[in-house]
Amino acid sequence: MPRDEPPPRTPDGRYVVIGGRRWRASDPDLPEDVSTRLRGALMAARRDVGRALRAGDQDAERRARDRVQEAKVALGERGTPWWEQTEEERRRRWEAGLARLGA
Repeated sequence: MPRDEPPPRTPDGRYVVIGGRRWRASDPDLPEDVSTRLRGALMAARRDVGRALRAGDQDAERRARDRVQEAKVALGERGTPWWEQTEEERRRRWEAGLARLGA
């Protein structure tokens, strides 16, 4: 699958399938600008994890991994499933993530 195509979703739209493994999909109701900002924060945090690992800096690694978790929760990929949240809870989730990540 080319990188510019989104991975296939399960019929209920709740999961993506990558390499035969099921992963929770991002909240489909995220506004495009919010999704872009959160994904940017996620990728920056992942790069920081790699940098910290190469440097052997466990404190920096923990901080970066915490930011990865924060971004994944804000995107709806971790934490309470987005399909179990009200629209208001979903909005609060991503707004809190943006604020905490400074995204």
